[in-house]
Amino acid sequence: MNCIFWVAIIAVVLVLAFLLAALAALRGKRPLGAIICLLAALLILAVALLLGTLMVAVAGYRAFTHEELAATILIDPRGERRFNAQVIFPDGHRVSYELAGDQVYVDAYLLKWKPAANFLGLHTAYDLDRIGGRYITLADEQQNLRTIYSLSRPKPIDLFGLRQRYLFLRFLLDAEYGSATFIGAGQKKTYEIRVSTSGLVAREIQEHGR
Repeated sequence: MNCIFWVAIIAVVLVLAFLLAALAALRGKRPLGAIICLLAALLILAVALLLGTLMVAVAGYRAFTHEELAATILIDPRGERRFNAQVIFPDGHRVSYELAGDQVYVDAYLLKWKPAANFLGLHTAYDLDRIGGRYITLADEQQNLRTIYSLSRPKPIDLFGLRQRYLFLRFLLDAEYGSATFIGAGQKKTYEIRVSTSGLVAREIQEHGR
């Protein structure tokens, strides 16, 4: 947005300068000079409007496709359907869990801002809620060992609680919903868990030498 601001300021200064020059030309009885200055002012204004439109479009595109790193997960198999999942948060805090299953399951609460708020730089807010082991088949899920732990951390301001308590916030927040993702746990791998405006996304990190 700073670029848009400076483009607008420069355009206004140049347009005013050419308008003053046109006025001076008219007073000096130089109609041709006045016409040239007016045309230059109109040209600068048109170019500034075009650049401003393009910058707004690009800024909006970046806002709506924004992704934020929520956690990095290192998976280390420890036996048949047993594995360790080490979770590294963006601030460097680490936690480790012994899980059972075929996959790692991660879910989160998300608050989705209205499009206008996205454009102003407010992106989807999230709170990682749980991590657990997940079995591929329903029968295994029902019969085998279940392992699930909390990922939620203390927060100075609970946006989700505020959203439930104050109805006027619905004019700023589009929706509150849950999102989940799950990734294979059969091999030693590293994944990034990212939050986009549509929910959680898991991406494998390719280590050097593989």
